[in-house]
Amino acid sequence: MDVLVTGGTGRLGQHLLGPLQAAGHTVRQMSRRGTGPGGVRGDLATGRDLGTALAGAEVVVHAATGYPGGDPWEVDVAGTRRVVQAADRERLRHLVYVSIVGVDRIPFGYYRAKFAAEQVLLASGLPVTLLRVTQFHDLVDFLLDSARKGPVLPVPMGWRVQPVDAGEVAAHVVEVVSGPPAAAPSSSAAPRSSPPRTWPGPGSRPAPQERTWSRPPSRAG
Repeated sequence: MDVLVTGGTGRLGQHLLGPLQAAGHTVRQMSRRGTGPGGVRGDLATGRDLGTALAGAEVVVHAATGYPGGDPWEVDVAGTRRVVQAADRERLRHLVYVSIVGVDRIPFGYYRAKFAAEQVLLASGLPVTLLRVTQFHDLVDFLLDSARKGPVLPVPMGWRVQPVDAGEVAAHVVEVVSGPPAAAPSSSAAPRSSPPRTWPGPGSRPAPQERTWSRPPSRAG
């Protein structure tokens, strides 16, 4: 199938090209500059070139985000509306939206934006799967590095994290792409959460653990 990946050069997008091609798909990676193998240009914040990028796509893996460094309400929410408007409805069989576990209950501005983007897709009438995953390892490192003040690293009391490897998520996305749309959110996470005090430091990784992936039943009809 013809697969378009939004956010093709991002944390998850860069892991998707190989597995999707290995599964027999033709893959185009959308980014603002259109760089890299199979790169096409498309700007979620402005809508520029979106129609061209989405033309003919049978599957869209919507992995783009405006965080960090951008405005998630403009990119994730308004940008998702632009994707809905530009989608080739005659060709599109499946749109997989990569969201975050907890967006429906955690009062963090970025999470609220991701949840709002989910609602845009649910109301769109498109064949959608909402795939919620926990944060990637390198994003947790980024957040901790951003909070550091000299030799001091302030961490909220009781804060726990459950990061997952982006490569493992990419492999699961390939499985989801090949299945039927399932609008009810499915969640994927690492097997256990860890307090930051158990980490040796930024850039480290926990030992590999077995993951359990789950999906809800597909919609009838």
